[in-house]
Amino acid sequence: MQESTRQTAQISPAESLNQLSDPIRLRMMRVLCQHELAVGELIRVIQIPQSSGSRHLKVLSEGGWVVRRSVGPATYYRVVLDELPMAMRGVWIAVRDELESDPEASGDDLRVKAVLSERAADSSSFFGRMAGQWDEVRGELFGQHFTDQALLGLLNPTWRVADLGCGTGNCTELLSGWVEQIIAIDQSEEMLQGAQARLENAGIRTEHISFIQGELDELPLDEESVDAAVCMLVAHHLSDPVIAMREMRRIVTSERGGGVVLIVDMCAHTNEDYRRAMGHVHLGFNDEQITELLKQAGFERVLVNPLRPDVNSSGPPLFAAVAWI
Repeated sequence: MQESTRQTAQISPAESLNQLSDPIRLRMMRVLCQHELAVGELIRVIQIPQSSGSRHLKVLSEGGWVVRRSVGPATYYRVVLDELPMAMRGVWIAVRDELESDPEASGDDLRVKAVLSERAADSSSFFGRMAGQWDEVRGELFGQHFTDQALLGLLNPTWRVADLGCGTGNCTELLSGWVEQIIAIDQSEEMLQGAQARLENAGIRTEHISFIQGELDELPLDEESVDAAVCMLVAHHLSDPVIAMREMRRIVTSERGGGVVLIVDMCAHTNEDYRRAMGHVHLGFNDEQITELLKQAGFERVLVNPLRPDVNSSGPPLFAAVAWI
């Protein structure tokens, strides 16, 4: 049984503005204008606790901004613009278009796609049920990450790969069984020691892995000495990313089909806490920015793709930028 309800209230434009004065509620309104979502889905998109999400939804519901629809035990929310009272509609339209330029908007849109994709896998259709069951069974039997790891087998096994800003060796560990040589570089000796210990504790042989201390803006590698380079979540720490990217361009060679660089970093966002708490120099990069930086560094072709966000993560969405010489 389905039932749609709207809390009706006679409120003034001033009260309307007050109800929409919270950035979280504005993001909720923007998302619910485009999609009907359950409470649990909405809080995963906005990335807030359940209690906070329920409190904000209560304000919007009691103010008459959202319509609730019950389907069995679930309750779905949406904004129906044409059904809003004229004064409230005018207030919302006045602020709605401004939200599209908010860097948070792109992250919300990516997470909505992920949530809706998961919903589709659990739908009541035959295919949805079977796909959802198969993914669940497969995950229970083999875990969640074997597909990502297996796709590394597409790498050329003769390649030499540089892991730049390797940290504690997550990327080095993943690459270790698939390429001929890995050069793990980090400015911190402690990080390099942690990376080496990580691989040894995992039982991974390290004869083909070199751990070298060095700076990304002056890499301790010869020209055209590696086939590919990887730089994971480092660019936002660099005061001048182009210098490091030029170094990447200097060290890669295309002789064996390589000459490729992979940069993974945060999409543009507005969370200033990252500067204060973690020393980030840049609040992420948008597609145009990262493309321009790589072109300035001398790469001829650049492809940027957003990565599907983990709906349980709390950080900004990520992108993967691939550049070829």
